[in-house]
Amino acid sequence: MAAAGNFLVGGLVGAPQTFWAPQAPVVEVDPAQLAQEAVDKMTLRGPAIGITPRPGGKGVVGMPVWMWTAKGAETYGPNSASASAGGITVTATAKVSKIVWRMGDDTTVTCNSAGTPYKRAYGKKNSPDCGHRYTQPSTREPSGKYHVTATSTWSIDWEVTGGGGETGELTELRDSDVDITVAEVQVLN
Repeated sequence: MAAAGNFLVGGLVGAPQTFWAPQAPVVEVDPAQLAQEAVDKMTLRGPAIGITPRPGGKGVVGMPVWMWTAKGAETYGPNSASASAGGITVTATAKVSKIVWRMGDDTTVTCNSAGTPYKRAYGKKNSPDCGHRYTQPSTREPSGKYHVTATSTWSIDWEVTGGGGETGELTELRDSDVDITVAEVQVLN
């Protein structure tokens, strides 16, 4: 097989030279490195936060808070990409395995689903899969709001296609955040 290269003589670069080798050079390819290259081709985002009360609106202490994310390829998965080198291809597929919600009141809620979008028809019911209830108003916070952060854990499975059959796993984290206001109901006598 012929290969071309440059050589350096006395500080000068010479013209490309051709040489013959009995075999093509062996290129070592790390499948895990290719898997990371495939992941780098994907757009993996934090949750597209849906929450009641909505940012800009007001919730009430003791009322159910519903949390969810849109189920898109970039916000929940699945999302796939491939990378190739040295005669092998690695395909990686990412999907969110959990979302950890830090509610701003020292409470953490872990949801193993995308959550359920709230509808007015649900009234005062608790979320079936991803909810919270505040026990104190957000006026106790310096900003007057609760800062809510949602962290998606993207679980990524990869496999070598076209030989080897090697597999592996990777994990990526992505955050999103919003501020919400939770008020206390005032009762007059």
